[in-house]
Amino acid sequence: MRLRLHCQNRLGILRDILDELVAYGVNIQRGEVGGERGNAIYLHCPNLMKLQLQALEPRLTAIPGVFEVRRVSLMPSERQHLELNALLGALEFPVLSVDMHGAIVAANRAAAQLLGVRVDEVPGLALAHYCALDVPALVRGNQARINGLRVRIAEQELLADIAPLTPEHAGEALAGAVLSLHRPAQLGERIYQLRKQELRGFDSIFQSSKAMAAVVREARRMAPLDAPLLIEGETGTGKELLARACHLASPRGQAAFMALNCAALPESMAETELFGYAPGAFAGAREEGKLGLLELTAGGTLFLDSVAEMSPRLQAKLLRFLQDGSFRRVGSDEEIRLDVRVICASQRDLSELCARGAFRQDLYHRLNVLSLHIPPLRECLDGLAPLAAHFLDQASRQIGCALPTLGEAALASLRSYHWPGNVRQLENVLYQAVSLCEGGQICAQHIRLPDYGAGHALGDFTLDGTLDEIVGRFEKVVLERLYREHPSSRQLGQRLGVSHTTIANKLRAHGLPRNE
Repeated sequence: MRLRLHCQNRLGILRDILDELVAYGVNIQRGEVGGERGNAIYLHCPNLMKLQLQALEPRLTAIPGVFEVRRVSLMPSERQHLELNALLGALEFPVLSVDMHGAIVAANRAAAQLLGVRVDEVPGLALAHYCALDVPALVRGNQARINGLRVRIAEQELLADIAPLTPEHAGEALAGAVLSLHRPAQLGERIYQLRKQELRGFDSIFQSSKAMAAVVREARRMAPLDAPLLIEGETGTGKELLARACHLASPRGQAAFMALNCAALPESMAETELFGYAPGAFAGAREEGKLGLLELTAGGTLFLDSVAEMSPRLQAKLLRFLQDGSFRRVGSDEEIRLDVRVICASQRDLSELCARGAFRQDLYHRLNVLSLHIPPLRECLDGLAPLAAHFLDQASRQIGCALPTLGEAALASLRSYHWPGNVRQLENVLYQAVSLCEGGQICAQHIRLPDYGAGHALGDFTLDGTLDEIVGRFEKVVLERLYREHPSSRQLGQRLGVSHTTIANKLRAHGLPRNE
């Protein structure tokens, strides 16, 4: 059990608290001093029971200067450790922390993969075993940040950004350095991403069609309102991009924006990702517990994508948070209250799901306080030409080639397509076209469009063979078509009203590739 004692910052108060705990026979494993002015003492007492705390609390609050005693889930250092791990884990490029003896102190998952070891095996490894670079000598000699240094680590040519760990007080020795490693081939992509971030919020949403411009006008009016927002639209229409723009245009714009795809994780994992878990909540859990996205987003905006795929249990927990702003971590009975705005997105009609009993009506009404519908690309063809020109410019910058023009035949091919993947599919198709183009003009043969997703019949079937063989051929086509719209066994199982295990078995039996 972890305790937080709100107390006066006076000489001897810690000794008085410890004397009382020792007299009661409580073992203290770790202690920390925190608070804005050192007015909080944190104690980790692993063997302290709830009933013991109830008996001990009056004795502690009777100590002069002790105002309050309450349980907490994490010590301050544990919370900082979890937050740092979450930040490092979110980085796609390798990051290493090296001390002044050349030993690696910490690394993220990408760095561990580069070195060929597990993350927990990294601390203590000598950087010299993987790289000829003498980081301590380099840091002592420069005393400043070094960018773009070419190094060779684990048989790979990389560019290293080296930031020395400078002490707060002048005259103290350097503590080491942090290395951020990037592949040279990614340099152009990094420059492109920096340019892209110059446009933020609604300015980053291309509004060449009248329908999309109307959606953005509505979103601008809704963005400052501190109420739940529901964004509906097909896959690839830019629901998360619109959610980020609404966040940036709100009073919470400088706070965190976190996103969770509810369809990408099984129920138990989605619950711990969203709400976190307490120390020792289940077998294999971290000793210090785990912060959920809600706590990491405190004061900011949480974006829940594919909310229609959320399990009934998670729907109930989310409803309670939307009602009173409180929740409990998995394995904990402590109530946590947070101020977080929730924006949800769905590519399925939630009102229809409510009518079928597949989604909670009370949660739907909570989420649907404000709502936006993003039209599919096939309904925005009046802005297709400018949008295509915009994506061609992006692709040429990323690839590093001259900007090609879009031929009439190629544009006609784009206009006649039904675009099941919407704007995201258009962007990918044009990126491929730029990579194939050699003559400075995108022609029809450079536009490679799959024929799936069109609204035609399932096809003609012969009646050869047994009933099982005929039904099997029809079942395979049904699974192929619907799996593109519901790309996981869990989503497709919900669509067809069967378990995800049944869907997984049928996909395997028909030899169909799985996305999970």
